Amino acid sequence: MKSFLILEDGTVFEGQNVGSTQDVISEIVFNTSMTGYLEVLTDPSYAGQAVVMTYPLIGNYGITPDMESKKPWPMGYVVRELSRIPSNFRSEGTIQDFLQKNNIHGITGIDTRALTKILREKGTMNGLFTVNENYNLDEIIPKLKEYHTGDVVSKVTCKEKSILKGNGKKVALLDLGAKKNIAKSLNERGCEVVIYPAHTTAEEILNSNPDGIMLSNGPGDPKDCKTIIEEIKKLYNSDIPIFAICLGHQLMALATGADTHKMKYGHRGGNHPVKDLATGRVYISSQNHGYVVDTDTLDEKIAKPAFVNVNDGTNEGLSYVGKNIFTVQFHPEACPGPQDSSYLFDRFIDMMGGEK
Repeated sequence: MKSFLILEDGTVFEGQNVGSTQDVISEIVFNTSMTGYLEVLTDPSYAGQAVVMTYPLIGNYGITPDMESKKPWPMGYVVRELSRIPSNFRSEGTIQDFLQKNNIHGITGIDTRALTKILREKGTMNGLFTVNENYNLDEIIPKLKEYHTGDVVSKVTCKEKSILKGNGKKVALLDLGAKKNIAKSLNERGCEVVIYPAHTTAEEILNSNPDGIMLSNGPGDPKDCKTIIEEIKKLYNSDIPIFAICLGHQLMALATGADTHKMKYGHRGGNHPVKDLATGRVYISSQNHGYVVDTDTLDEKIAKPAFVNVNDGTNEGLSYVGKNIFTVQFHPEACPGPQDSSYLFDRFIDMMGGEK
């Protein structure tokens, strides 16, 4: 069956449909990872978006148990070629079946290189997935321009508190759309992780007397999280060590008076070099974000840049002055390189006073 991806600039791509046949409008972004497509599909940070995979062949090792959440979140999925027969002893099925089962509109057989070039040159834009060959651009384009992802954090966060048992430090994890591996990375270091829904009050978290607080990754525009930012202000004013990742990093910056802005096309992939400004060491990082902290708006008495993106010079982390708080834009719980940044979890453990 034919399927079409229509961009808000009027560009139309024609391919073959896989998965759902329902019409879907979403923000179109691209990811440069060569592997890890299942982690991409199940990353809550993609809620409200559709993902274009730049690597030309996707699905060769099938669907494995390596999911970052209980369900996939992208509204659409675009690839050049899907592997018809996956080869992996851990495979539990094909991407085609996975997209169909989870009602995600997928397109294969289009020129993803050309599509990515458009998004790089013109910036991220919205698009419509449809199997209707009689589409009307004059009707569709105004709808595309009106689309906004909105409050997607409320859609992806957990519904109730849960606990991952451990014998070490007690960490309160605010789930803004947390990838499973964040709690796992803490738990592997002995921590008891108490996972809270995104709209939990600061008072409830602080009254539980945690040794540390983790603010997770998540989707959408950080400025849409107004009530959460107010609660994070209260967490900042406590003396409890805080470690924040991705959206959590942006929200802590907003809570302390800095600003964020939308990037032209964002950072999404497993190959982004970031430099630790304290040591000069460069790490290969996994990233998924479309917004960035504006370092020109930082109050140097409150926070200082701690990491920088080697490719474009954008901020990748902050260290807070006089506070046991540090935040990063990238994903230290992922493993994109041989010297990846999981040591940041060890730094967080040290901030909490080390092992009990």
